[in-house]
Amino acid sequence: MRRVLYPGSFDPMTNGHLDLVERASKLFDEVIVGVAVNQAKDALFSIEERTAIIKECTKHLDNVQAISFSGLVVDAIVKYNVNAILRGLRAFSDFEYELQMALMNRSLNSDCETIFMMPTPLNSFVSSSIIKEAALLGGDFSNYVPRPVSFALTEKIKELKKHD
Repeated sequence: MRRVLYPGSFDPMTNGHLDLVERASKLFDEVIVGVAVNQAKDALFSIEERTAIIKECTKHLDNVQAISFSGLVVDAIVKYNVNAILRGLRAFSDFEYELQMALMNRSLNSDCETIFMMPTPLNSFVSSSIIKEAALLGGDFSNYVPRPVSFALTEKIKELKKHD
């Protein structure tokens, strides 16, 4: 069985992320979207919320599952018995960082392969950070995220504004 792990913080999932998951689901028997705990990022959604949202966004794909994990990606590929890591590349600047990560992962586990996919042109500039910033500043972000994310993000913004 060919399995791929698509790790990331997914805070929140964008149409670009979903596009890669849908395309990967045609290439692999199973796609595991791994919601990673990233201490360096200040998450808007909890890891449980992110995992639940991804499950909702991918429910139309029978061979996709969403999990959460902490620690090294190379440990997750062993735990979930995957053949490769999937990473998206939006711009050349992404490539530099992703190449370093791929080489580090391979040095930690020689069986670790990384597969890079480019987004469609429509999604090439979209990032979770940009979406969060637009949402927090009152911009219309709905065209750049799946419907469940749009709903959850709108509710999260309302919740945050109540506490301000």
